[in-house]
Amino acid sequence: MSVSNDSEGSPNRTTIDENNSVVPSAVLFALGVVGNFIALCILYRHKHNSNRVSVFYVLVTGLVWTDLLGKLVVSPMVLACYITRQRLADGMQCNAFGALMVFFGLCSMFILLAMAVECWLSIGHPYFYQRHVNRRKVLLMFPFIYLFSLLFCALPLILGDEFGKYKTYSPHTWCYIAMKRPHHMYSVLFGSLTGMLILLIVAFNLSVMISLLKMYKLSRKQKIRCASFEGAENQRVRAPHNGHAEEIDHLVLLALITVIFVICSVPVTVRTYIGASQVSDNDEAKDLLALRFLSVNSIVDPWVFIIFRTSLFRTMAHKLYDKLCHTRARHSVQQGTPDKPAQQQDLAA
Repeated sequence: MSVSNDSEGSPNRTTIDENNSVVPSAVLFALGVVGNFIALCILYRHKHNSNRVSVFYVLVTGLVWTDLLGKLVVSPMVLACYITRQRLADGMQCNAFGALMVFFGLCSMFILLAMAVECWLSIGHPYFYQRHVNRRKVLLMFPFIYLFSLLFCALPLILGDEFGKYKTYSPHTWCYIAMKRPHHMYSVLFGSLTGMLILLIVAFNLSVMISLLKMYKLSRKQKIRCASFEGAENQRVRAPHNGHAEEIDHLVLLALITVIFVICSVPVTVRTYIGASQVSDNDEAKDLLALRFLSVNSIVDPWVFIIFRTSLFRTMAHKLYDKLCHTRARHSVQQGTPDKPAQQQDLAA
């Protein structure tokens, strides 16, 4: 959604400034809906053409549906404000809008964390994954994510303004968490939760990358050892591309979505802690910039998935991954080569 940085005069004003156009918000809304719809079509075509749909794609489908529902529920309220030229009213309207923003944002974060954990288990703990992880259990996880997010976004309404509240942001067509004192407790709690989710997602993804590199290195060593026994030391050993193709696909997609998520979420997390030490709204422009980043996340995610599903992009990603792993493996082999001539001389003797 589009936001501007003007104060728009008196807080008692009920109309939106004429300089604020509906076009940016309408364009972003259209991009979000169209992107999520195309992503869903790709996912369901994959389900129709595949004999087995992985747990990872179930989670991706849940993420796309969540982003799409968020756009369909929240964005029309913004467009209605522009069409009627009326500000979003404080009280029930503002609370509902802010709670919905937090709800859908948290749901997306938890689903992204579930995707990272699924990828970590499937690669790092395959035996546990095969026995305990399946599509039915993953589907049962979604109601718990939605319930927790619903309870969390309702905390300001339950505990009162002293704990936290939702407030309107310029151009007064949307609401979000108040980040300044004396309503900072909820914003700090929200920032701590999102910060923890960011760290966990990044940690799981890094662990998956390390595991894949180790698997590549081990597989390459085995092929080199087999080639040496066969007297084919000069034979080119190919990377085990096909053996881990699905895992690499999942990792690359998850890494791309995670990078977008971190870029969009970190500014809000930082601003919540900075706002906790402030009383005035002199830095509202910075808050608005951070919230603008956060609102773009659900628009970019489906387009990242659409681009990733193209054969050209996936081929380039696989080649980049193979080149990276080949460079690391060759460096490791070169470090161990000085001992090989001595070993060959001993065998010849």
